[in-house]
Parts: sequence; structure tokens; C-alpha cells
Amino acid sequence: MKLLIGNDDGIFAKGVRSLANALAEDGHDVTVVCPDRERSATGHSLTMHQPIRAEPVQAMFHPAVKAWSCSGTPSDCIKLALGALLDSFPDFVLAGINHGANTGTDILYSGTVSAAMEGYIEGIPSIAFSLTSFTSQEFGSAVEFARSFMAQLSDRPPQVPMLLNVNVPAVPSDRIAGVTLARQGVRRYTDVFQKRIDPRGKTYYWLAGEVLEEIDDEKGENTLPIDMAAIADNYITITPLQAKLICRDTLSQIEQWQWLEKLSFSRSQKSLFD
Repeated sequence: MKLLIGNDDGIFAKGVRSLANALAEDGHDVTVVCPDRERSATGHSLTMHQPIRAEPVQAMFHPAVKAWSCSGTPSDCIKLALGALLDSFPDFVLAGINHGANTGTDILYSGTVSAAMEGYIEGIPSIAFSLTSFTSQEFGSAVEFARSFMAQLSDRPPQVPMLLNVNVPAVPSDRIAGVTLARQGVRRYTDVFQKRIDPRGKTYYWLAGEVLEEIDDEKGENTLPIDMAAIADNYITITPLQAKLICRDTLSQIEQWQWLEKLSFSRSQKSLFD
């Protein structure tokens, strides 16, 4: 298969190197386009007011891998690859393997998930892979699963574009409990801005904080486990995502607001909608 791989940890991250090299060894046609530096938690941001530069990378990767270092964000990397660097669309867009879990509300901030979502927006099946540790450099279990997963998808390609978020516990393969579909949970933090003084006497702030709680807001019978809980039990989690953010439950509620019909607009306000 033809695969495009990006990330948000940067071109020098071990996770993307491990993933790309393993998939190239399996015979896939692999192209890597990653930020030239750490760009975690940049979400789906795009570079609009300065040029984007891309340089080929010769070292670090399997000889069959075509790799580029890009000055832009994770989403820039995938957009640039699809629009300029590749001669045709890939069969899959992959992102990762990320250092650290992408679960719960963190998905909204994740550059890794956004890189995969960029492929999904273009109608390409896309997968974000993450190792659930910020410190571990042992990507063996995650790479092993990714290789097996892509081999299965090669034989059974999805009939429609999909976006999957995969998290692999940072434990040896023999401690993996299994693979499960999981729901996206809700994660809240105690956000703390530490006030500091730089060497020139100027004040700056550093975002810190810890997880306050993990919330299961869809409790009920016969529901899938939330991602954080399943990972804590050493399960690899697969969570389908989508680009559309519309909340249909809220839409249904608002449709019942009869008083909306009674709202009036002045002539100047109406002109805004002309």
C-alpha cells in the first residue's frame, strides 16, 4: 500500500521513525512528512502568514522511505504532502507513533490526531497511533500492532473513508490484554499558570496542571468502555472519530424552542443576513 505518515513530535522522533521503517520493511510504499521540530498540542492549526519550507531527509529512515522535514504544523505537513509532494493520493494517511496518549478531550488539542484528520478530510482513510507514555522509548508493542493492523487493512480495505484513533498501552506485548473499541471520554485538568521571571526581569507564564477527573458522561448498559479506562486495563483502544462537530442532540432540543420564531431583528440587523 501507499502510505503517508506524519506526526507532531517532529521528524527526529523515535515513534515516527520506528513506524515508518517497520512498514517499509513490510513492503509498503512509505512517505514521511513531519514538522522540523516539536509541534505537540497545536491542534489543527495551519500556517497562513509565512512560507512553508520542506527539505528532504536522507538519514535515520529505511532506504525505501521518502522523508521530508517541514517548517509547518502537523496539518500543514499532510496538506503539503497531498497537494505538492506526492504524485498521487496514498491509500492511507497515518500519524504517529505519538509520545503520549491521545484520549478524552486531549484529542481536540492533538497535532497527531489533526494530522490524521487532514487525510480524512480529503477522503483518505486515516489512523492516528499513540503510545500511552511521554517518557517510554519502547515502541515495540505499538509498532507490532500497527504492522498487524495495516496488514489486515491491506487485505480488507475500508469501503468508505474513516478516521481511527488508536492508543497502545506502554507495556510489553505479553501484558497487552487485548484490543477493544472505545468511546472518547472527557478529561478535565486543574489548569495552573505558573508566574515566573526571566533573566531580563520580564514576567512570563508557564501552563502547568494535572488531570482533575476523568468523566464517563454516557453511562448505561451495553456501552463501550471509555478510552482512558480501557487503557488503564492494558487494552489497545480503537476510537472512530469524525470531522463534523455538530451536536445533533442539542440541535433536536433547540428545534423545540418555540420562542425562536418570535425573535425580531431591526432593519440594520436584517441586512447582515442579506
